[in-house]
Amino acid sequence: MDLKKRIESFSELGAILRDTLAGKENKYSAKLLELIENLHYKNEWFTAENVRSATKAIADELTEENLTGWTNAYPELKDDCSPEKIAVIMAGNIPLVGFHDFLSVLICGDSIIAKTSSKDSDLIVSISDILCSVNPEFKNLISFTEDTIRDFDAVIATGSNNSSRYFEYYFGKYPHIIRKNRNSIAIIDGKETNSELQELGNDIFLYFGLGCRNVSKIYVPKGYDFSKMTNNWKKFSGIINHNKYANNYDFNKAIYLVNKDKFQDTGFLLIKEENKIASPVSVLFFEYYESESALKQETELLKNNIQCIVGRHNVPFGKAQLPHLSDYADGIDTIDFLLKKKTCRDNVK
Repeated sequence: MDLKKRIESFSELGAILRDTLAGKENKYSAKLLELIENLHYKNEWFTAENVRSATKAIADELTEENLTGWTNAYPELKDDCSPEKIAVIMAGNIPLVGFHDFLSVLICGDSIIAKTSSKDSDLIVSISDILCSVNPEFKNLISFTEDTIRDFDAVIATGSNNSSRYFEYYFGKYPHIIRKNRNSIAIIDGKETNSELQELGNDIFLYFGLGCRNVSKIYVPKGYDFSKMTNNWKKFSGIINHNKYANNYDFNKAIYLVNKDKFQDTGFLLIKEENKIASPVSVLFFEYYESESALKQETELLKNNIQCIVGRHNVPFGKAQLPHLSDYADGIDTIDFLLKKKTCRDNVK
């Protein structure tokens, strides 16, 4: 299967997903919509709203124009190459978090052996089935397993800092990408509009803040008035009605009260001054900065722990969880990694 067919297949998959989410009936829509609505029974964090958001973010990127523009940056993708077997161990913190690796492996013409998280298995398997229905040639390139992964040429594994040590031990001898915990931050200059601050709320609250691209900490200028910010987040107050989120909120609030820590309480979010960047669910950390130059130095020191930076001069407010195809996790180019280990025969010129 050549690159053109692979692009066309994923483009058609994107169209099917967009049509389904838009309420247009097709032969896949009823089953897919039922799955989207019911995933929360298996994983309470996967509300229908959040699953729709994750699916839409992916579907909107899967157009022929986007896929062609993305792959044009890698001329080697058009070469006649021997397919590799790529093991992909997926995280399960937000819906479809492993899809980009799934796409990257297959767009390179390789085969994927995917070990999904028990927290996020059904949806990506269902989407894989749709892709195989669109183009049956993919059936021989995709397999899912719950067992120990064997017989592969390279591995891409995503997990926590703890699981990364396990991955390093077992997969270190293979070509690999092993991802650890990362978090995202936002830089506030104090001149943000109400609209920008509302969009920042999406970066914080979407997926209950569980994604590595969710903003877990903000940097604000000395003397910043938080009321302008929090007043623009009232539309997110309903998040406290989610049982698991509320449990985290109550627990963290109790800890801070017992420890006599200073914090601000919006009734649905706790805001606490802290030099760490990874905040617990229901908590947003902040830190004051004296100057932009000092802040730049600090973020540079933390770059290996930061997934993305949101702000006027960085990722636009509200776009943290809308990465483009070329926005690679941890800044590691997955396509480049896969291409470097291929044995290719140049196309006849």
